[in-house]
Amino acid sequence: MKQRVETTNIESLIERYPWWSAGHIALARKGGGEAVLTPATRLIAMLHPTALIPPRAVDAARLTYLSPDDLIERFLKRQEYRIVAEEGAADDLAAVEYGLDEEMVSEELAEIYANQGLYDEAIDTYRKLSLLNSEKSIYFAGLIATLEDKKNRN
Repeated sequence: MKQRVETTNIESLIERYPWWSAGHIALARKGGGEAVLTPATRLIAMLHPTALIPPRAVDAARLTYLSPDDLIERFLKRQEYRIVAEEGAADDLAAVEYGLDEEMVSEELAEIYANQGLYDEAIDTYRKLSLLNSEKSIYFAGLIATLEDKKNRN
């Protein structure tokens, strides 16, 4: 019964769109279409290059599988879903002043200052690091001396 319904649907599509070769091939493969397919169109449908491709079973689970990334992407694309902070949970970020934290010192920051030619800032950062890491104070003292020489040459 189901195959007859599919054949009837394809027949009605072929009547409506006679140029649709995929419909002719599908109908010829199912063995139907006596009313719609002439012997010439049946032969053309069977000789069509895609007619040689054997039909394969469709794995619906594989086609409809969504990875976790796909699920997140689908969730974010929907208009009715938004992530909103709870009432009173958000701080007023416009009033916050962002400045360089006095405790935020690292060798990388000092190297960046030195590479940018900001020798005074690099020297200050190395001095703070020397106080924080007394075991590396000799290493930092050497770097400070090198930076002071570069500063005096410029």
